[in-house]
Amino acid sequence: MNAPPIRRAAHADIPRLFEIRFAVTENRLIDPTRVTAADCAWFIDHSDVWVWVEDGTIRGFSAADPRDATIWALFVEPGQDGRGIGRALLAVACDTLRRHRFRSASLTTDAGSRAEGFYRAAGWVEIGRDGGEVRLQLALRSVDDPVGI
Repeated sequence: MNAPPIRRAAHADIPRLFEIRFAVTENRLIDPTRVTAADCAWFIDHSDVWVWVEDGTIRGFSAADPRDATIWALFVEPGQDGRGIGRALLAVACDTLRRHRFRSASLTTDAGSRAEGFYRAAGWVEIGRDGGEVRLQLALRSVDDPVGI
């Protein structure tokens, strides 16, 4: 029996998370020092960082911030897109926020990027813009809501 492809991240995974984060061609950090290993460690210790693993290699990761109901990270290794990895990782990140009783999630991404199209196709709606970034929001069904509501 194969192990599930998604698991919680561990501190030992942080170097690989940085490899993926800095390999992306869109939504690149203008200042790479803005996201630190300590930031990643905080999310591993205080929230859920999820990783998609195939053949022992992390191919993508996501994290939600339980302090403000944002998706803090969703990144897939270049060349691995279009396989459902991002959709699956986004779903578990949203589940983290549902467990914290949030009714909506938000995030920012580069306006006009493939990521913006990905989120809009998943039902996210624009709630504002700031410079070259678009702010998107998704209503979350509560963990207590019956299916269909």
